[in-house]
Amino acid sequence: MIDKKAIEEHIRGILIALGDDPDREGLKDTPKRVANMYEEVFAGMNYTNHEIAEMFNRTFEEGVDQTNNSKIVVMKDIDLFSYCEHHMALMYDMKATVAYIPNGKVVGLSKIARVVDMVGRRLQLQEKIGQDIADIIQEITGSEDVAVTIEGYHSCVSARGIKKNNTKTFTAELRGKFKDDPMTQMYLMQPGCFSAEKLTEK
Repeated sequence: MIDKKAIEEHIRGILIALGDDPDREGLKDTPKRVANMYEEVFAGMNYTNHEIAEMFNRTFEEGVDQTNNSKIVVMKDIDLFSYCEHHMALMYDMKATVAYIPNGKVVGLSKIARVVDMVGRRLQLQEKIGQDIADIIQEITGSEDVAVTIEGYHSCVSARGIKKNNTKTFTAELRGKFKDDPMTQMYLMQPGCFSAEKLTEK
């Protein structure tokens, strides 16, 4: 679990190392504020992928054709944020698309968004976010055909170093038919092929 008291102590030390006075009015509550913020924005670090899958494992079998795998569920433009593990810098204005081919059941749409949100709340790379979301969706749905695409901005690129503030990073985690079948992959990648939060026939 996240140790808020230790975070407070370390943030106070960082303020001193920066040459500031942690006891001045503007900073005296900063260590506590940062500890509270970290508890919130890094909440996903308290759970494994399996535990997140168990939290949001709400699926439905009624109305799903057990013999028909010609349908694809796609949820697009899911907002999320995360923090880069290299600089603890914010990854922002991120959008995730999660798609899967049902294997006899579908997962509640709000649960997909909750999985994305919880996975984002960790120190990690953007590539790892996609991998973890795909792992969890596979576990919940029992489907091998899963895809996760993410695009977003990284403040470690825009606000420091090379300072390219219009640079966007795109990553794709493709599994099963989304990896092996060009037609299925095409449906995922082309804008406008699917309506958000809708079960659509190929």
